[in-house]
Amino acid sequence: MTERVFPSKPSTTTNGVATKTTTANPQFPATKAQIYNANRPAYRPQPYHDRRRRSFCCSCFLWTTLVLIILIVLAAATAGVLYLLYRPHRPSYTLTSLKINEFNLSKSSHITSKITLIVTSRNPNKKITFIYNPIKVIITSNEVNLGTGEFPAFSHGGKNTTVLRATASSGGESVDGAVLKGKKSLPLQIELDTKVKVKIGGMKSKKVGIRVNCSRIKANLPTGKSPSVAATANAKCKVDLRIKIWKWTVG
Repeated sequence: MTERVFPSKPSTTTNGVATKTTTANPQFPATKAQIYNANRPAYRPQPYHDRRRRSFCCSCFLWTTLVLIILIVLAAATAGVLYLLYRPHRPSYTLTSLKINEFNLSKSSHITSKITLIVTSRNPNKKITFIYNPIKVIITSNEVNLGTGEFPAFSHGGKNTTVLRATASSGGESVDGAVLKGKKSLPLQIELDTKVKVKIGGMKSKKVGIRVNCSRIKANLPTGKSPSVAATANAKCKVDLRIKIWKWTVG
């Protein structure tokens, strides 16, 4: 018969005397701290996300995007139909004549001038009318202002030609005299600025800006009381007209 060997309980030595230590058994029923590790971090519930709110925002964004796309498609279709029906073209401008009646540059670089000009405007469209505000006229030479004036407001019907007359003047304004002194002839540039409505049948657009730049003009300065006539045969006028079709309103 074999003998059973039981493990001895651990002992500690205190002041030379060996003592046995015993391990306390857990009490029953066990507490939560005994069942689960007490060092485990406590459960913290995560914030609840409102899925309904997120779904509503996504739906609003999608519907808004869809409406914008539909509006853009409708505007493009309207613009295409108008173009096919009316074939709109920009108005054209021609500098017919320009005279320098008076020109005086003082020693202190103050300019006194009087310039008359005639501009011819043509509307090449049959069923489109341009309604102009007063047109501001600025005449310069190498970016030096020689005079300002204005054409009156007018309505430009289809297939119509309108002749505009104006006087641009300067009453002693200070300029950069170094550019003008000692010159017998000057290159001139003319700038016309205004706003215009476009009318097709019963529809009118909102006012849009229009700018006309005329260049390749050369004029001799007058001597005495006789006016000087500028050479305008090679003058070129460029029209910058921007019309937004989706801004049309019924008038």
